[in-house]
Amino acid sequence: MSRKQRIKKGVDIRLSGRPADSVTSAPSSSVYAVKPPDFTGVIPKLCVRIGDEVEAGTCIFYDKKTPSVQFVSPVAGTVKEIVRGAKRRILAVEIEASENNIYRDFGVLDVDKSDKNAILSRVLEGGMFPYFRQRPFDVIANPEDSPRSIHVSGFDSSPLAASTSIALEGRMSDFQNGIDALAKLAGVSGVHLGIKNSDATLAGVRNCEITEFEGPHPSGNVGIQLHHTAPLSKGEVVWTIGYQDVANLGAMLSSGKYIPTKVVAVGGSECATPQHVKTLAGASVSSIVNVPATASNGDSVRVISGSPLTGDQISKDDYIGAFHSAIALLAEGSEPKFLLTEGWLGLGLKRFSLNHSFPTWLMPKSKEWNLDTNMGGEERAFVVTGEYEKVFPMDIYPQHLIKSIIVNDIDSMEKLGIYEVAPEDFALCEYGCTSKIPVQKLVREGLDNLRNELG
Repeated sequence: MSRKQRIKKGVDIRLSGRPADSVTSAPSSSVYAVKPPDFTGVIPKLCVRIGDEVEAGTCIFYDKKTPSVQFVSPVAGTVKEIVRGAKRRILAVEIEASENNIYRDFGVLDVDKSDKNAILSRVLEGGMFPYFRQRPFDVIANPEDSPRSIHVSGFDSSPLAASTSIALEGRMSDFQNGIDALAKLAGVSGVHLGIKNSDATLAGVRNCEITEFEGPHPSGNVGIQLHHTAPLSKGEVVWTIGYQDVANLGAMLSSGKYIPTKVVAVGGSECATPQHVKTLAGASVSSIVNVPATASNGDSVRVISGSPLTGDQISKDDYIGAFHSAIALLAEGSEPKFLLTEGWLGLGLKRFSLNHSFPTWLMPKSKEWNLDTNMGGEERAFVVTGEYEKVFPMDIYPQHLIKSIIVNDIDSMEKLGIYEVAPEDFALCEYGCTSKIPVQKLVREGLDNLRNELG
């Protein structure tokens, strides 16, 4: 029997252009990419060169610090290009897909008859381990660690997110097989699965502890669920993994093939046909959605890989992020607004606000908003306003933690709970920040500095 947990702090931002409750298969992308920057904490070491022929499941690069963690090709084809940035940092390995997708066969593994070491070995060899992240530090997990528990969020509460029931349609046997494998990998606390209240899709999953969550975003964040079910103490390590990746893990073990299926929610005010699209990890944006040249208001269009609150701004020629299951198309908001109508002296009848700054707070909560990406100001003095606490559902002082990160006070960071958090948990804090502080970026820098300090 599952237990229930209500999240009271937070807010649901209902953006216009929510994806329809249907799935279409995207045409095969001509080029796929595996992007090392998607995997925080990894130093890539290449296994291939330009022109090499690869199969789906062939190792493309591995982590220099942990060579057993391999990153594999999603498709068969030819290594087209190795994209590098400043100081020759590897930004992407592009693979030109072949007409016939040939899979590397890892062999079928019976989870029920296999022990932890056999399953972990197959997960590493089959390229699924990079989808495991760890707390603390929110980086790729270390296979040499023994996690206290493994946590899976069975839903995404962020704006324009994919629907769990649609993403897992016809894949429940794979999902259950993945959960069974996680149960063998997990420590004494087992597997924790957070599901949306009254969601029947995952209610019958076995071999895990289920908690039903009710409340606004960020109730779907795995970090929020972890905090309210099994808080992390200093010295402990837990692993997390996305629900679609759990299904891919189960499919890989039962078939012996690496097939990183991904159902992507395509939406936003500038998306002509908001829908769910079935594709593969690393697919090009152009194969998933047609990006308009200009927005409906004549402005340019921003393409966001991931949630509008936490995703990355990319170009229409780029590729979807490894951990992203959404693409949002929003207007940039760079066009000037008339002072008395939509400017700062206007009534704000088209603005969404977390407080009562505009009369729109009287409108129904079901109203959808056509918002752009304009910040409405620039960074200014970091003042105490109490806005963070309204939307941050952890027993942590968010503003004090951010200040300790800014001054790099490690002792204060530890005392204020930095081991439990990830940048995505502060997305609403950043959205409602009066001082326009890049909160998520600061949290990421704080976690990286602390990790480097502790070795």
